[in-house]
Amino acid sequence: MKVILLEDVKSLGKKGELVNINDGYARNFILPKKLGIEATPKNLNDLKLKKANDDKVAAQLLQEAKDFAAKMEEQSVTVKMKAGEGGRAFGSVSTKEIAAAYKDQYKKEIDKKKIVLPEALKNFGTYEVKVKLHPKVSGVLRVKIEEA
Repeated sequence: MKVILLEDVKSLGKKGELVNINDGYARNFILPKKLGIEATPKNLNDLKLKKANDDKVAAQLLQEAKDFAAKMEEQSVTVKMKAGEGGRAFGSVSTKEIAAAYKDQYKKEIDKKKIVLPEALKNFGTYEVKVKLHPKVSGVLRVKIEEA
């Protein structure tokens, strides 16, 4: 029996794949647990349309990420920190503080988990920080650390 998988099934296949399995396995395990549906012409057509829609949405998200990365290249974020002894920064700047400063200054949110810091930012100055916007797209954001 041909079945379209609705979930990933170990040793059988991934979600959205068309697999050929024994009738008993399909009737007694796959279909009752809603892990797959029978591959009728209607279901095959629905699968094809869903894949086309998913590809379109993925392309749109990729384009939005590229546009945002280009826009981010031109922007810089200013983070204020207290100064310690000798004009050095007191503490360090975290991804959470960078994301909050970006939201305050540009009214757009960046997930703090997507900001990649090579090392802790402990001194005043300007740094270039990598931001992963999409699995295929990364942007660079300039972070300026100033004395409060």
